[in-house]
Amino acid sequence: MAEEFQQMLRGVSLRVTAPRVAVLSAVHDNPHADTDSIIRVVRTRLSAVSHQAVYDSLRTLTAAGLLRCIQPSGSVARYETRVGDNHHHVVCRTCGAIADVDCAVGESPCLTASDDRGFTIDEAEVIYWGQCPDCARSAHFR
Repeated sequence: MAEEFQQMLRGVSLRVTAPRVAVLSAVHDNPHADTDSIIRVVRTRLSAVSHQAVYDSLRTLTAAGLLRCIQPSGSVARYETRVGDNHHHVVCRTCGAIADVDCAVGESPCLTASDDRGFTIDEAEVIYWGQCPDCARSAHFR
């Protein structure tokens, strides 16, 4: 898997570094993880990595399009490796769990705004809110 991450970095003309590979791997293994969680995972692989190296890697990898940063209302920034497909998210109001949700109908219909105001739209961010099955089940038994 590390070789795949190295190829991804080379594919966007980024230098392959241990922190970048470790961050890609951590986010791949922990979709929707926040920065602190990513730092903890990276440090299990590279014990001497600094907070700043992880922050810099997250910023660089996001700018290069290898990571996507989402920030649901009331939440810290979270990262994922699923990029370029314009998917959306569902967030549990109770526990904060986040899951991917594909576009509702066909090919990215949400990219067609009722009035684009002259903008060229290339991404839409939709967040569905509710309760995850575990929290809904717990609320039912209270």
